[in-house]
Amino acid sequence: MLDKTFSTADEAVADLFDGASVAVGGFGLVGIPSVLIDAVRTLGVGDLTIISNNCGTDGFGLGTLLEDRRVARTIGSYIGSNRIYAQQYLSGDLSVEFTPQGTLAERMRAGGAGIPAFYTKAGVGTELATGGLPVRYNPDGSVAEFSEPKETRTFDGEDYILEAAIKADVGLVHAHKADRQGNLVFRETAQNFNPEAAKCARVAIAQVEHLVDRLDPDEVHLPGIYVDRVVHVGPQETGIENRTTRPDKNSEA
Repeated sequence: MLDKTFSTADEAVADLFDGASVAVGGFGLVGIPSVLIDAVRTLGVGDLTIISNNCGTDGFGLGTLLEDRRVARTIGSYIGSNRIYAQQYLSGDLSVEFTPQGTLAERMRAGGAGIPAFYTKAGVGTELATGGLPVRYNPDGSVAEFSEPKETRTFDGEDYILEAAIKADVGLVHAHKADRQGNLVFRETAQNFNPEAAKCARVAIAQVEHLVDRLDPDEVHLPGIYVDRVVHVGPQETGIENRTTRPDKNSEA
């Protein structure tokens, strides 16, 4: 059988190129392929289009690529608490295409399934459908580029908007377990967006915590047909996006 394993993350991403579109799995900081992202940062490529629900946080995950100004455009749902993401968007250094989370997942899945577009109710009656969302700002704060209107059709008396599928040059994903043929098992909510990021990519690269010689077919969440490269990275720690605490009563005494 074909062994898809690579020795290091650096080797696995070595052919990534300037201007590539990169689909990245995970939600917040959970299930993100942080080791592969670090390898992309080390490689030094730029002008990237990042397709991801969000772009990590300052100093971690995709936030590090933003810090290095390696990202030209993002397609995602949430800026969140990433200050650099917001600053670069509002200053005109970064183009941002907003899309609802469910729509983003379906656009990625459709890209992998060979479906060019689909109709959805998400966004009907908003600027997502009619156009006019700021995609890029000028340095003076005026809008340089607005989103375009989307095609609308009525089915059974209800309006729907047409959303195009997403296809990426490369997909970076994180999995709990894999075999050498690229069959993947995800753990709990770390599954969010990871299967879709692999499916929509021309080359899908998976970092995995546990590498085994054989998986029970009933365990498999994503078949190896969607995965091109596997890197064993060992157990990974998940950071905390927003730490909220309350005062220690004992310290007040």
